[in-house]
Amino acid sequence: MVSVLSQEQFEEVARLGVRVEEALRLECVGGRIREKPMPDGDHAEIIAWLTRRCVQADAGWWLHVGQGLRVEQGRKGNARPDGCLASSDAFVGHGEWADAEGVLLAVEVTSRDHDTDRRDREDKPKAYAGTGIPVYLLIDRDTCEVKVHSQPDGGRYEMLLTVPFGKTVTLPDPVGIDLDTEPLKGWVH
Repeated sequence: MVSVLSQEQFEEVARLGVRVEEALRLECVGGRIREKPMPDGDHAEIIAWLTRRCVQADAGWWLHVGQGLRVEQGRKGNARPDGCLASSDAFVGHGEWADAEGVLLAVEVTSRDHDTDRRDREDKPKAYAGTGIPVYLLIDRDTCEVKVHSQPDGGRYEMLLTVPFGKTVTLPDPVGIDLDTEPLKGWVH
């Protein structure tokens, strides 16, 4: 399902409590409403693993799961990253959709659905770069790779580093975390 709605129309749909199947969540990126499947157990374990790494690196950080962000230039889209790294109190007092100010890292873990290619590999990097999120981390379970996008410039990231599962990757500043990706091999079913 792909529909074109304005930012205001999308937020009105959300305010009215319009729901899709319980196994899906809605996002509006690039002017298109998209369904995002709920994570599976391996997906959840990857996010838990990454959360532990982030908190170990800085006790003031948290990998916020499920927080909706206003994204793209002019904040004309709504995305719900699998995780977004920010201070532990970054979203206190915000509603379901918050500005991405203070977000250091957006994280997506590929899902087993028909739209993951366009959503996670094309639309999300553009949206997050357009918002100025410094680092976008894609944990790609289809290719068994970690893709680190950095240096946002308008609507794209200028740098892309791709590392196969099993190697160590350093997330660039302002994150600056070394990730040993060996454990990811066990969560690719």
